[in-house]
Amino acid sequence: MEYKTLGRTGLRVSVAGLGCGGPSRLGLRDNRSERECVSLVRQAVDLGVNFLDTAEAYGTEEIVGKAIASFPREKIVLSTKKSFPLTGRDPSAEVRKSLEQSLKRLRTDYIDIYHVHGVEPEHYASAYGLVPTLVKLRDEGKIRFLGITEAFVDDTTHRMLQQALKDGCWDIIMVGFNMLNQSARMTVLPETIKKNIGVLIMFAVRRALSQPARLRQLWAELKGKGLVDPALADGDDPLRFLIEDRIAASIPEAAYRFCRYEPGVHVVLTGTGNTEHLKENLEAVVKSPLPEATVRRLRGIFARLDCVTGN
Repeated sequence: MEYKTLGRTGLRVSVAGLGCGGPSRLGLRDNRSERECVSLVRQAVDLGVNFLDTAEAYGTEEIVGKAIASFPREKIVLSTKKSFPLTGRDPSAEVRKSLEQSLKRLRTDYIDIYHVHGVEPEHYASAYGLVPTLVKLRDEGKIRFLGITEAFVDDTTHRMLQQALKDGCWDIIMVGFNMLNQSARMTVLPETIKKNIGVLIMFAVRRALSQPARLRQLWAELKGKGLVDPALADGDDPLRFLIEDRIAASIPEAAYRFCRYEPGVHVVLTGTGNTEHLKENLEAVVKSPLPEATVRRLRGIFARLDCVTGN
């Protein structure tokens, strides 16, 4: 495993982070037992992963809490999130209550990174209004750094994060970025680099980058809408060359390598409920960069896309 300093936080984090939500939720969606899910988290840590990302909405905080109980707390960088928008009449009290519940489930007395989670562009003003509460919780030692995550499925052009980056309060952001939708390179990452903000990548691999049939279907849809240039790709499979030219052993491997070496990126999140899949993903993230010519080609093929997530 390799490690980076997470922007201005100073935290040393593994370049591969374990995402405890997503399609797998550590295996819960495949009906894995709690014991198996706990074991998966511990295996990730044993393999060098020190960045664990969960959320109250994922239903995995208790699993993470049980898993990390056997490790020195200072060896783990723990990230969790408060769902947004809020539902109560007293936002400050709601956030404080949610944080206390997260601390209990995670079996810890502090969170390294506490995010406002899945903020839509129209709700950013309300999210920003929580900053005084978050700062107070930080001053109390219950959280260390402030984060914000976008609702990428509905905000593929990163409108919310473009608002958030105008303010100086967010230490870390979580952004959707992958080979298919690289728009954050133009609209988000230049500002995070300038302000030394920590960047967590989600959606590095989704269905279109792990299921060949879904990629072919998506490519056909994009060609039909005139959003891609068919001349830049090979038939109905724009990523076939990655395998045929032996650039990568698989499309997911190439996808992780593509994200990991994007300037400004600190942690690429990967989620799974399978131990062998976990090893494959971690090995992919720490492999060497894709050749420069390959990166240029991938940028050219998908240059105009900012309307897809990879699902």
